[in-house]
Amino acid sequence: MVDYIELSNAQVALAAALIVINGIISVVLRLRIEKMLVLASVRTVVQLALVGLVLEWIFHVDRWYVVIAIAAVMTLVAGWTAAARSKRTFPGLRLITTVSVWASSWTLTAYVLFAVFCDLPKWYEPQYAIPLLGMVLGNALNGISVGLSTFTESLVRQRGQVETLIALGATRHEAAAEPMREAVRTGMIPIINSMMVVGLVSLPGMMTGQVISGVDPAQAVRYQIVIMFLIAGATALGTVSVVYLSMLRLFATNHRFRRELIG
Repeated sequence: MVDYIELSNAQVALAAALIVINGIISVVLRLRIEKMLVLASVRTVVQLALVGLVLEWIFHVDRWYVVIAIAAVMTLVAGWTAAARSKRTFPGLRLITTVSVWASSWTLTAYVLFAVFCDLPKWYEPQYAIPLLGMVLGNALNGISVGLSTFTESLVRQRGQVETLIALGATRHEAAAEPMREAVRTGMIPIINSMMVVGLVSLPGMMTGQVISGVDPAQAVRYQIVIMFLIAGATALGTVSVVYLSMLRLFATNHRFRRELIG
């Protein structure tokens, strides 16, 4: 039995040809996203090829400080990406998103590495630490960006109601309570929807990759369950963090709504 099929560059090129479908749709429907498709395709190949080289080097070096450095770079990129996706901006936004991504992703990834994967010979085992953190960052930043956008839009849309509550003596926590709840709920819905259909409608990438590479399906399922709960926890913690920190930034200590900060 073959554990997995080693793909050649020619086989990868055949798969890359599938992007032509997107191009045809864009041309037929006059979407005018052909250049974006080409750019996205090139970036996909280049970025993943570079990641492969970097991972090979990291696995060879096998030092904790190298793993931490790479994780820090990944986290910074995720934090800035989450901020860039927000429709509205305000001073300190990138710091808030980076702190939220870092706190949620690193805390829960560390929990899994130390508590769940406690049999690892090294806590910083690159084979586990980097892929786990990468999956968590990619999903957590989605929840964070959605929650942040929802929160700022709700504040702008409900500005009159928020300022009325403050004028009547409400604290900033009370005035922003409903927009905060709406933002956190919206940020968590995508991962909840994914959990609802996982295994029935979709087979996650990690589980599929493990099965293809020859891992026992039962073990692949256990790994995927761990990943889903890890992502769900990080998404919830990150969304709550970014919404709460944004509230503290957009409301003064005297509970005044600083609407002039939102651009």
